[in-house]
Amino acid sequence: MASMPSEAMPMPDAMAYEDMNFSISDIMEQKRTTPEFITSLEPNEIFVFGSNLRGMHGGGAAYIAYRKFGAIMGQGVGLQGQSYGIPTMQGGVDTIRPYVDEFIEFAKQHPELTFLVTRIGCGIAGFTDDEISPLFAEAHGVENIVLPPNW
Repeated sequence: MASMPSEAMPMPDAMAYEDMNFSISDIMEQKRTTPEFITSLEPNEIFVFGSNLRGMHGGGAAYIAYRKFGAIMGQGVGLQGQSYGIPTMQGGVDTIRPYVDEFIEFAKQHPELTFLVTRIGCGIAGFTDDEISPLFAEAHGVENIVLPPNW
């Protein structure tokens, strides 16, 4: 294979790289986010949804968890099939925090699983992303927890 003389090889324009508005560290730090609609899961993925304490999975992501991912009617908390329920319907944000903390610890103990967190509490329960996302601050450091965009 013949090679071109070095003077014939085009040199990149340094200005073109300066105009780019990203860095390699920005790209490396980007983390996967949960898609808006989850319709299927890989065998090691868990659908994390907002629930109620009674486990009545009648609407929103809870209904999807029940119909598609093994959520158990009557179980409001924890792992159930390929889903994990976090109660969000029992009061204010402070009543949700212990369940989120319990979830994060569970995820740390199960690194073989990937947890796809939906926008829990931001549908039927009526909370905003700004109210719920701070509860997941510690989850940003947990490799196997995938959060919604902007959380």
